[in-house]
Amino acid sequence: QVQLAESGGGLVQAGGSLRLSCAASGRTFSSTGMGWFRQAPGKEREFVATVGRSGGKTYYANSVKGRFTISRDNAKNVVYLEMNSLKAEDTAVYYCATVNAVLAGRPYGMEYWGKGTLVTVPS
Repeated sequence: QVQLAESGGGLVQAGGSLRLSCAASGRTFSSTGMGWFRQAPGKEREFVATVGRSGGKTYYANSVKGRFTISRDNAKNVVYLEMNSLKAEDTAVYYCATVNAVLAGRPYGMEYWGKGTLVTVPS
């Protein structure tokens, strides 16, 4: 069992930055990949970024590549999402999840999810 809790969301103007955090508890954090996903109003949940167990391998959705950075601190059991140059279309609830595998840049096996944190970028 893994419990995930996101934080750091809020209201930010276009062009601004935010850093999201996801604190994990439960089974050994460093044994699983982690990912960030988001769901905008009226849309399906979509992949944002993943990071491997040791933090060495990262993958990003094309829509955030070059603007967002995923990282993790296994000593603190936390995964981060640094978001820069935010746009109105980044407005969404952001979720972290455990990720069992990444194939061709796509995550699979998201077994545990947090409850999400809302990011709002006014247009």
